[in-house]
Amino acid sequence: MKFLDLSSQYQSIKKEIDKAIKRVLEGNQFIGGDEVKEFEKEIAKFCGVKYALSMNSGTDALFLSLKALGIGFGDEVLTTPFTFISTAEVIANCNAKPVFVDIDPKTFNINPSKIEEYLKAKSYKLKAKAIIPVHLFGQMADMDKIIIIAKKYKLYIVEDAAQAIGATQKFKIQNSKFKIRSAGTVGDLGCFSFFPSKNLGAYGDGGMVVTNNEKLAEKIRLLKNHGSSPKEKYLNLILGANSRLDTIQAAILLVKLKYLEKWSKVRAKKAALYTYQLSKFKELITPSIASGHTHIFHQYTIRVKKNLRDKLSKYLLSQGIPTMIYYPIPLHLQPAFKYLGYKKGDFPEAEKASEEVISLPIYPELSKKDQDYIIQKLKEFSL
Repeated sequence: MKFLDLSSQYQSIKKEIDKAIKRVLEGNQFIGGDEVKEFEKEIAKFCGVKYALSMNSGTDALFLSLKALGIGFGDEVLTTPFTFISTAEVIANCNAKPVFVDIDPKTFNINPSKIEEYLKAKSYKLKAKAIIPVHLFGQMADMDKIIIIAKKYKLYIVEDAAQAIGATQKFKIQNSKFKIRSAGTVGDLGCFSFFPSKNLGAYGDGGMVVTNNEKLAEKIRLLKNHGSSPKEKYLNLILGANSRLDTIQAAILLVKLKYLEKWSKVRAKKAALYTYQLSKFKELITPSIASGHTHIFHQYTIRVKKNLRDKLSKYLLSQGIPTMIYYPIPLHLQPAFKYLGYKKGDFPEAEKASEEVISLPIYPELSKKDQDYIIQKLKEFSL
């Protein structure tokens, strides 16, 4: 059994993928080909935004978003300590300061009340310029509250939606009416990753920035291509970077995008089966879905009580079941961020989560037989 079986996914759409790659090889447009433009157009349509700008990675999507907003030396950017390092790494690489805020223990996402708590305490000398909420494991952060806070303190919002493409949240607008918004479309900029293991994964690195802001879109379009003028070759208007999605990856992603909604529904069904079967056991806490949210289950992550997490991981592996731990060391305790001066105990919820979480195999091609076997072994462990 595999934690994620990408070969099975490939076999299910092999003819379309092979045809798409062959078309690019025969066309000889390996950078900026028609498939790149088409993929950007389709992602904008999928998300319901005006602009989608492809990148060579989700990390660059975040990094260039901050650069486009002018984030730099002396600025603070608030984010979560319970995520992959790239979220905070890009802040530091802009010469700004990552400021960590603890998480909601139910959703694992950044806690809006903790954001405001920090901002209120620092209001007399506020250096914060932006918030990067991470939509972890496939569920959006509490964006309606984060929007209110961002407006109050005049902060930009850059959504790290790397794990949540297609996830939604219901927002109340007026007269008891609601509007549904997709991950990445709520803030000033939204960032996606197409790393192979993502729900929409390339066969290499890839990323995307989406926005409804024309000026930011134009700035990012320059930044991702060496600051080159779109009208005159070898005229560089600003200093930028080389962050272009190659045409082969765009062609692959175009094929996969057609299946994304179907795959997300299958993931949700498999997650529901896990939750139904595992919620009976006191040692295990199944994922919580916030009211008005959809969850696309990039990961199916449970908590294991009573310091049993590592024991469970070893037991499942001995039974041929691979698991993953996202994330064993919260960012404020990583050696790379030692210079920030955080210490153990500063963010108790993030630290507790790092000691209790474990992710189980979940992907569209996971067979009913294999999932039943996983559930059975979890039951045997819990008895």
